[in-house]
Amino acid sequence: MSEVPSGSWDSRYRENFTPGDDAGTSDTVDVHAWYVTGKELLDKGSPAAAAQVLQRAAAAEPTSRSVREALARAQFDSGRYAEAAGNFRVIVEASPSDDYAHFGLGLALARTGDHEAAAEYLALAAAMRPDRKPYTDALRQVRATLEARKRIAE
Repeated sequence: MSEVPSGSWDSRYRENFTPGDDAGTSDTVDVHAWYVTGKELLDKGSPAAAAQVLQRAAAAEPTSRSVREALARAQFDSGRYAEAAGNFRVIVEASPSDDYAHFGLGLALARTGDHEAAAEYLALAAAMRPDRKPYTDALRQVRATLEARKRIAE
C-alpha cells in the first residue's frame, strides 16, 4: 500500500501458499499461478490487473490468508477501499493478533471516510507493533482528522 515503504507490507503471519488436499490438480496449479502472477503484477505497479487475477485465486481458495492479503493490497492500491477493507476485515477476524491486517483495515476505513473505526484499528496495530512508524504515523494522522472535524462541528 502506498503509505507503507516498499517491502514493509510483509506480515510476520504470512503463510506460504500451500495448495489444499487436491494438490497436483490443474485447479490447484491455476490458483498458485494466479497468486504468483497477481503478486508480480502488484510488485510491478499494476494493482488493478493484480486485483483481477487475485480475485480468481481468492474465489478458489477463500481461506488462504496470503491470497486475501495480496488481494486487499491490490484493491487498496487501485482505489477500491471498501473492498480492501472487507478483505482486511476477514483476516482480522480470522487472526486478531495480525498487526498488518489491523493496519490495512484502518487505512482502508480512513480512505472510505470512517475515521472513527479507522482510529480503532490503527490504534490496535500501533499497540501491537509500536516500532512500526507507518502504523503510528497513520494513527496520528487519523486522530488529527477526527480532532479537526470535532473543532469544526463545535
